[in-house]
Amino acid sequence: MHKPLLALTLLLSLSATNAPAQVRLRIELGLPVAPPLVLIQPGVQVVEGFGEEVFFHNGWYWCRRPDGWYRGRSPRARFAWVEERRVPGVLIRVPAGHYRNWHRDRPVERWETRRRDEHRELRGNERREEHREERRDLRKEERREERRDRKDEHRDRKDEHRDERRDERHEH
Repeated sequence: MHKPLLALTLLLSLSATNAPAQVRLRIELGLPVAPPLVLIQPGVQVVEGFGEEVFFHNGWYWCRRPDGWYRGRSPRARFAWVEERRVPGVLIRVPAGHYRNWHRDRPVERWETRRRDEHRELRGNERREEHREERRDLRKEERREERRDRKDEHRDRKDEHRDERRDERHEH
């Protein structure tokens, strides 16, 4: 009688611990109804003159905080926390804090261009390293071939020498 009750209790306790906990983090930013937006790159705008970085991209307002990213459909809505894997890559690549208190009259620093230049430099370094490795491998292969050739020459000389001695024996 106690065994079925014990099994049921154990089953219920295990199922309760496996249930995922849902925690919903939300923030309110206090943005105006229609905040002024500044285009910082195609498809990405930033709220002008705001104390936090708030971007507008693909119909969503996005806010980066130290504990992660939040998004909301409207500027007055509560922003819900979002897993970083769900944040558009174009926003993640924006340097943190770069567009805080951004104003329209400030020149747009082309951080994307700088990033592309760094990427080009990195790719150039990788290509140079690949060429070095290819040259190193080629030199190794050349040395192997030279060793094989020397061994073949040595074997040929031995064969010639043996043939000469055999010929000398047959002559006598």
